[in-house]
Amino acid sequence: MAEETKLKKVVVADKEVKAEKAAKVADPVGASIDIATQQMIRRAQELGIDTVFDRAEAMKPCNIGIQGTCCKNCSMGPCRLPLTKSAGDGPDERKGLCGASANTIAARNFIRMVAGGAAAHSDHGRGVAEVFMAVARGESHDYKIKDVNKLLAIAPHYGVETTVKTDDGQVLDRDVNEIALEVGQKALDEWGKAEGELCYLKRAPQPLYEKWKKAGVLPRNIDREIVEIMHRTHMGVDQDYKNLIKQGTRAALADGWGGSMIATDLQDVLFGTPYPLQSEANLGIMKEDHVNLIIHGHEPILSEMIVAAAQSQEMIDYAKTVGAKGIQLGGICCTGNEILQRHGVPPAGTFLQQELAIITGACDAMVVDIQCVMQNLANVAKCFHTKLITTHRIARMEQENVIHIEFDEHHAMEDAKRIVKMAIDNFQNRKAEVMIPRAKATQIAGFGVESIRYHLGGTFRGDYYTLNDNIINGRIRGIAGVVGCNNARTRHNENHITIVKELIKNDVIVLTTGCNGIACAMEGLLTPETAAVFCGPGLAEVCETVGIPPVLHMGSCVDNSRILLAATEVVKAGGLGNDISDLPAAGSAPEWMSEKAISIGQYFVASGFYTVFGVTFPTTGAPVFQDYLFHELEKIYGGMWDFEIDPIKHAHKMIAHIDKKRKALGIDKARERVLMDMADRMKLSA
Repeated sequence: MAEETKLKKVVVADKEVKAEKAAKVADPVGASIDIATQQMIRRAQELGIDTVFDRAEAMKPCNIGIQGTCCKNCSMGPCRLPLTKSAGDGPDERKGLCGASANTIAARNFIRMVAGGAAAHSDHGRGVAEVFMAVARGESHDYKIKDVNKLLAIAPHYGVETTVKTDDGQVLDRDVNEIALEVGQKALDEWGKAEGELCYLKRAPQPLYEKWKKAGVLPRNIDREIVEIMHRTHMGVDQDYKNLIKQGTRAALADGWGGSMIATDLQDVLFGTPYPLQSEANLGIMKEDHVNLIIHGHEPILSEMIVAAAQSQEMIDYAKTVGAKGIQLGGICCTGNEILQRHGVPPAGTFLQQELAIITGACDAMVVDIQCVMQNLANVAKCFHTKLITTHRIARMEQENVIHIEFDEHHAMEDAKRIVKMAIDNFQNRKAEVMIPRAKATQIAGFGVESIRYHLGGTFRGDYYTLNDNIINGRIRGIAGVVGCNNARTRHNENHITIVKELIKNDVIVLTTGCNGIACAMEGLLTPETAAVFCGPGLAEVCETVGIPPVLHMGSCVDNSRILLAATEVVKAGGLGNDISDLPAAGSAPEWMSEKAISIGQYFVASGFYTVFGVTFPTTGAPVFQDYLFHELEKIYGGMWDFEIDPIKHAHKMIAHIDKKRKALGIDKARERVLMDMADRMKLSA
């Protein structure tokens, strides 16, 4: 009888625990503004499958860690230094066991995030450079140089000659493979050369380069700056927050003007420079009667081959033998953006939607490479028939149901076809009811420095003068770079969309990358027709005349380097100052969550951009250090950080900064358009 009573108590307790767990699930409408996402959250909850949205409800963030003042860099810690209400009443006496101040701890943590982000992006770039070298050497026959003009354009930045002078004085074009081999070797050297500085730094406006030189932050090589952060932040080394952020700046610049920029350029040479194309976005791109293969991650080396394999007649015919009408590819995160901008492959969703793609029951395979891949994908895949395939040597999962096919560029197509065939073979194994949301939207993506020059300048002028003209005359108020991740600590996509809509309503043209680009596509903001609905009259007029969306999707996370170069082109076009910091421009990461975002933010700030982050900021527990980031950096680089949770206030902080820069340039009053004759145009070109 006692045992029975004991058993009843255990059962009751178990029910109470289950009831408690059941109560801690996300409200689908509160979790996301996107209808497809809401639908899939409900389905997951009905099936008893937990997602990131539910886990965010069940697990709250550490109040001290979120302030950036928890140090665990030695085993005497973690030392936790919470910011109390009385902390501002007198000198800040908080310190760790070793005596490290809150400012030191926050600065160390901050630049370690820079190191993590810079390492992720730059290692991506290194992988691309290694494949580039293999192609140049003729060792990888599945890839080839697709954009010779881009190769010739970047070669001079590495000091590589594109012509050769013969003994008799003739100037001849060098062999493309010779140029590629030399460019590839010099690009790889950027990660570890023993002396000098990064080649691409001088692509920046001269005044900006001189600021970096004066501040002593010119990166020497990519790996060294990341390693030095880890050394400086070891217990008992650098204990001056100003000196720490100086090294964080070096590493961030090595990312933005180094690893990321190299990755973007070499990818363009290998896979083709993006130009605008039409596609769709959201989970509704999946098709019940097709093999659905979702590609997720950040490195396009494998995904390029998967696209080629899936579009081959051989694989299409094979898919029909198992009863499928074809093969539907979809992307998640930045691998999705890479294959979107070059091939029109539609993204199925953002970072927070990766689990939901499997929960549709229609995902026959999900192929992942590196970065932003949730380990819980394996647990979700167990509930369905989905094959989850990891492909990178540095990114594996412990779960037994995960298949690892290590990708090798030397037999790239063979690996790609194996993966596509695995997805096709799995089509008939679907064991759950398929539920694909209908929600999807049309988008125009694939903008870059080259295509913006063409669309805004036309074949006649072919430059950024037209953009500058319209900023000067006030039709375009300014430029905003709105980028970055999703974060489960805020409502999915709400900050992204609210901020972008507020900016374009106030005539600010938006350049976007990463998950912000996907979010804007899902909302329907990436079509020219958007301008008439959401834009102020000036920006709407420009978009209608030129035929572009008010939000220009420029690619993946590493493609933030395109924004840096676009800003440089605006400076070169003239009339808006001599440096990036003079431009009526601002940056934003509304829903950031990744260390990569901190690295991106720091290189944007160090390049002269006012940069606002949302959701949270990892220095709020160290007010003195945060004030240095938010105010003092502007005196050094012309750019500074800011933080604002409220999306409307966030947007208006950016607009206020843009207006401040317009006033400094003397263009704060709108000007009427003047019809220019040929003589006037020739003066502009002089």
